[in-house]
Parts: sequence; structure tokens; C-alpha cells
Amino acid sequence: MKNARSHLNELLVTLPSLLWLAIFFLIPTLIVLAIAFKPTDFYGGVGAGWTLETLRSLGNPNYPAIIWRTILLSIATTIICIVLAVPTGYYIARLGTRWRQIMLLLIIVPFWTSFLIRIYAWKVLLHPDGLIKKFLASLSIVDIHTSLLHNQWAVLLVMVYTFLPFAILPIYAAAEKFDYHLVEAARDLGARQWQGFYKVFLPGIRRGLLTAILVVFIPALGTYLIPDIMGGPDAEMIGNKIAQRVFVDRNLPHASALSALLTLAVFLPMVAVLFLQRKKDGSEPIIKESA
Repeated sequence: MKNARSHLNELLVTLPSLLWLAIFFLIPTLIVLAIAFKPTDFYGGVGAGWTLETLRSLGNPNYPAIIWRTILLSIATTIICIVLAVPTGYYIARLGTRWRQIMLLLIIVPFWTSFLIRIYAWKVLLHPDGLIKKFLASLSIVDIHTSLLHNQWAVLLVMVYTFLPFAILPIYAAAEKFDYHLVEAARDLGARQWQGFYKVFLPGIRRGLLTAILVVFIPALGTYLIPDIMGGPDAEMIGNKIAQRVFVDRNLPHASALSALLTLAVFLPMVAVLFLQRKKDGSEPIIKESA
């Protein structure tokens, strides 16, 4: 009786979240998947009946290059963000309370400004007459005719700038709870400083690392505004094609098919990472262990 009441209480607590996820995430995703199997009508909407022609149209020879570019830019963004976020989170966690609050405030302050304005600010900085271009040209690092805009490097730079706070915060949250006496014990046992950091600290914050990887990699895959403003034809990502099919071509089934492909690209790696993490930690559920 006590166990049944406990399960009932857990169900009641979880039910609002499940309903929220079902209404605003699961059902819309299923609708998008269903539209991918519908034909396009004359006016660009969703036609009657069912067809596999939309899925066959994904064999467009231009798509493989765009898909690989999307994956590579997303992976590069994630790696760079993690490499920068780990020492930053470690350093902030070791600061005193006052300086820790100041550093966290500086990380959060960019969110007070519109995302669109921040992207255009980078476009101004990288403009041929911008400060960064003039500074690099004065040091003879780049030629005066070199363009810092409308290429993959500009897209990568702004993506790292955009998603870096999302990597720092979960890593900092895990580093703040870490017991640094373990690193000191490793040093006393003969481990070098980098060995204590690599073999003790990093495994101790693996939850924060996993969270940081997911919250950077997943939105990076679907971003379209950054490559649309900062990039050119050679920096187009899959999100740009989805936006083009919706707003320009008015081909909703094709946009849904691309969205379904992007959903699989996000969902499968996430499931694989969670499965490997659970296999490593044993059969205990990850959610309960994190709690």
C-alpha cells in the first residue's frame, strides 16, 4: 500500500511535465513527421493523400555537402566550446563568492541583448571597415583584400561565441560541487597537476560535460540565423534549407522531411551517448543518479 501511494505521488508530480512534453514537443514532432509523407498542393501547402516522393527528393546532390557541413560545424563548435568552458568553469568554481558572482554575471550579461543584435554586432566587427579587420591588417596577419565575412570561419566564430555560455554554466555547476580534496590526494600520491586534472577532475564532472555537449551540439545542428547572416553559399547549413523551403519555396512537406532528417541527427547521437553513459554507470537510471 505504501509503495502504491509512493508510485502514485511520483506519477502526480511527473504528470504535468509529461503533458507539457507531449503537447508541445511529441505531438508537433509527430505532425512534422506525418507531413513529410504528404504531397505538396498547387499553393505550396499540404496536399491530400500520402506519398514517398518527398523523401525521395532528399536525394538532391547538393544535400550531402550541406549535411556534412552542418555536422562538421556543429562538432567543431562543440569541441571548441568544451575546450574553452572546462578551464573557465574550473577557474570560476575556485574563486571566492564575490568574484564568482561577478564572473557569472559577465557570462549571463550577453543574454540581456537580442540574439539578432549580437550577430549583427559581429558582422560590423568583421566588416572590411570593421575594427577586427583593420587591426589584423595593421599587423599584416591578413591582406587588406581578405574578407572575414561570408565564409565558414565567420560562422564557426559566431557559433562558438553564441553557444559558449551554454557550455560554461553546466560545467561550472558540476565543478562547484566537485570535491577538490580528491585532486590534492592524487597530487600527494605522485600524480602531476595535469594528471590530477585529467584523471580525477574531468571524470568527476562528467555529468556537467555530458550536459554541456548536448546543449551545444543539439542547437548548433539546427541553427540557421548565424549562417544566414554571417555566411555565404559555401557556409549554408541544413537549417537554412528548411527555412528556404518554408518561407521561399512554400514546400511544407519537403521542409518537414528535412526537419525529420535533422531530428534523427539530433536524437540518435543523444540516445547513443545516454546509452553509453548508463552502460558505464550500471543499470541505475541517469535521472535518479543526477538527482
